[in-house]
Amino acid sequence: MEGQEEKQEKSLVLSNKLFHLTHPDVSDIDKIRLREEVLDAVKSDDMAPLYESLVADNVLEMDPKLFESMRAKNAEELKKIDEKVADAEENLGESEVREAHLAKSLFFIRISDKEKALEQLKVTESKTVAVGQKMDLVFYTLQMGFFNMDFDLISKSIDKAKNLFDEGGDWERKNRLKVYEGLFCMSTRNFKKAADLFLDSISTFTTYELLSYDTFIFYTVLTSIISLDRVSLKQKVVDAPEILTVLGKIPHLSEFMNSLYDCQYKSFFIAFAGLTEQIKLDRYLHPHFRYYMREVRTVVYSQFLESYKSVTMEAMSTAFGVTVEFIDLELSRFIAAGKLHCKIDKVAGVLETNRPDAKNALYQATIKQGDFLLNRIQKLSRVIDL
Repeated sequence: MEGQEEKQEKSLVLSNKLFHLTHPDVSDIDKIRLREEVLDAVKSDDMAPLYESLVADNVLEMDPKLFESMRAKNAEELKKIDEKVADAEENLGESEVREAHLAKSLFFIRISDKEKALEQLKVTESKTVAVGQKMDLVFYTLQMGFFNMDFDLISKSIDKAKNLFDEGGDWERKNRLKVYEGLFCMSTRNFKKAADLFLDSISTFTTYELLSYDTFIFYTVLTSIISLDRVSLKQKVVDAPEILTVLGKIPHLSEFMNSLYDCQYKSFFIAFAGLTEQIKLDRYLHPHFRYYMREVRTVVYSQFLESYKSVTMEAMSTAFGVTVEFIDLELSRFIAAGKLHCKIDKVAGVLETNRPDAKNALYQATIKQGDFLLNRIQKLSRVIDL
């Protein structure tokens, strides 16, 4: 899933390498290579602030000469930029002043000095009139947010971008924002909203600075499988031409999606096992690895049980290619957590489904809400009488 890595923002490529460098499941040999690549990236952009923080976190070793060299280059470049800013403010027009301030912002972003970059972006924004250019500044802020996994900054920036679109904005930037918001939702475990945003962006995807198209499709399929019903999954994902063109490039993903839809549960479990490593080593999905594994199993077990009033444990274990003991242990956990609506008859070795009646559940909810509303009205009437 690195086919378009050259188009991805350099800082986000670096952040992925840093994540793998500190991941316990990555081999020591790979970590040696990653450490060299990280150091080369830091050197190439003279990222002195990032180098200092990586040394403090014991990711890299301190090289005093290298550190001083990078700091000296940063100071020299900053001095030149400040001279250009001063010259633009004295002798040139507003657009030139804005460009000079933007160059300063991009310099701080490049060397990964987050606090100074945010301050300078605010200054640049004060010199900016066009909504499109203000949106571009928000995208720079969002990229910094994803580099640092600063969800508070990302959330505020997305809200700011939406407010800017109320003033006007082009569709290309609106569609790009959907991908940023979708990635944010996925990173904060809101898979349903992430799937909706990703699916809306499939035909208009241009956000290569954030992630490659292959990775985008990978996220779209994973979030859709645990968020969409069977009919919607068929219409929006299984038969989507944009997804089908990429699906074969991503190991195990095609088998994972199609075996679930075709009810080939044994094949599904094999593909699922193949995907676990990719999910575990993904920077955005890794914190939700265990949660996602539970949700996928809930979907597949629910789909299997949907067809039966009762079914033997042996038949279910055969369908999934696992032992009866494994199915017994798995289902007992999901039933206890209220994820599956069935009960296990251990003596007979049978599963009996007891799916809730949707109409009855709606009726009970209406009665409960009605009682709550009446109580509130009575309390309010007492206050008014007083």
